[in-house]
Parts: sequence; structure tokens; C-alpha cells
Amino acid sequence: MTNVQLLDRVARVRAFNRLYTGVIGALDEGLVGSPHSLSEARVLYELEQQGVTEVTELRRRLGMDAGYASRLLGKLEARGLLVREKSESDARRQVLRLTEAGRDEQHVLEQNTIDQVAKLLEPLTEEDQHRLLGSMQTIAGLVGDGAVSDPTVVLRPPRPGDWGWVVERHGARYAEEYGWGAEFEAWVARIVADYLSAADPKQAGWIAELDGERVGAIACTRGPDEETALLRLLLLEPRARGRGIGKRLVSECLDFARAAGYRGMELSTYSVLTAARGIYRRAGFELLKSEPVHHYGQDLTSEVWGMEW
Repeated sequence: MTNVQLLDRVARVRAFNRLYTGVIGALDEGLVGSPHSLSEARVLYELEQQGVTEVTELRRRLGMDAGYASRLLGKLEARGLLVREKSESDARRQVLRLTEAGRDEQHVLEQNTIDQVAKLLEPLTEEDQHRLLGSMQTIAGLVGDGAVSDPTVVLRPPRPGDWGWVVERHGARYAEEYGWGAEFEAWVARIVADYLSAADPKQAGWIAELDGERVGAIACTRGPDEETALLRLLLLEPRARGRGIGKRLVSECLDFARAAGYRGMELSTYSVLTAARGIYRRAGFELLKSEPVHHYGQDLTSEVWGMEW
């Protein structure tokens, strides 16, 4: 990285930080229209969450020095929002707790937060809201303090635009990881087109989201006969791997096939797709046949896996 590139990136981070502090930070504490400073709101929030808290622990959690914390707590105490008392376990230590007025004030701030964040999200489309939440999670995961909550995984039915994303991500991922080109992407596009054209109640698809961001997909379609379903289009983005999402997608597909009245399921894959083959094997699929083929400009081994119930 050159010095010019570094300075440009630093400037962009600082610009984002100003946006966060000026908009998101204020909203998070319910400060819009509030008489409280950001630090005061954070103290009220922590005491509401933690209950009776030692002064030293509060300072540690909020990163405040002793002098600043003492002045800030004095202001809140003078307003009747909190009280300072000696610790029952160690008289040398002070503990803090909110008064009833302090709890009421924190509840007002909390409601302000809900109202203002909802107002911020309201003009955004459903897709843009998911993009925003996913980006926030990415930032927290990369530069946070390790206290980020476990990612939320959701399987949902496809929405308009999702299948176009499935085609695009298959094309990009398999080109990057295996060198498969436009021929493979065209094959995926034909499967998607056939699926969408059928509007068949015995077919279904699912999109996997990780913290609101699309990271995977799968589809169940009709097979070679009325009793056999096909598992198709299993996709997992790199950041979704190792989280059990592939297993959940396959399980959802199998559950649907059973409920739809199929007596078994088959899938086609290639021997080089070792991660996917492992998911299939652990789900109960067995290798039915394999043969050498020349697909996508490469010599590959095509495989058919299946199971019956």
C-alpha cells in the first residue's frame, strides 16, 4: 500500500466516523431531542442494564478516567437520577444504582432510540435494510472488541431478485475457485429459468442469510420421475462456510421433499467439490454412479448421489 493510498483510506474512515458519531451514535443513545450528553446517556444505559454497579467497573466499561467520571456522576446525582453508596462487601468502594427517576429517564431514552432508528430505516427498501445491517455486522466483526453477538442465520423463501443473485454468485464463485466460465453460469441460469417458469407447488427454494446478508441458497425441483426430487443449486459464500448453514439448507430441502410426497432425492455434482460432497454424505446421500466427463473446459468426474425413504 502506498502512502497516498493509506492517507485516502484514513480519510474515508474518518468521514465514516463523523457520520456514525453524528447520526448513528446519537440515535443509539436516544439523544435526539434529549437534554443529556452522550456520556450521560451511556451511564444511564449501563446502570439500567447492570443494576447496582461499582464505580470502578462502570469507568472500565465506558473507558472514563476518574476525574471525568466523578464530575459526570455528580451531575446525574444532583438531578436525582442515581445515588452513590458504600459497597456492602467493601466499605472502601462505591457502588451506583439508578433512582426511580433515573429508570424512568432511561426508559424515555430507550423509546426515543426505537422511534428514531425506525425513522432512519423507514425510507430504505427491504434489501437496503438488510445491506445496512450486514455492513454493520461486518464492521463490528473486523474492528470490534470481540463482544459482537453470534451471527444470526435465517433461511427464508426467495424474494424478487434473489434468483438473479444465485446465478451471479454461482458464476463468480466457481470461476474464482475452479476456473469454470460462462458455460457453467449459463447452465445455472437455465436451471433457474426452468424453476421460475414452472410455478410448481412440488418445487421450492431457500435463501440463507447471515446477519441480513445473503450467503447461500438451495432448491428442490422435480426429478426424473414422480417419486424422485432433485436437490439443486446448493450455494455457500466463503464467510458462511463452517457454520452449519449448508447442513441446514440440505435438511430444509429434504424435509420439503418428504412433505411434498416424494419417495427419494437425487443430486448431481463433481468429485472436485469435496466440501459439498461431505455435506451430502453426512445428510445420508450415497454415491450412485460416476463417470469421466469434459465440462467447462476441464476433465472432471461427474457424480450422481441419492437417497430413498
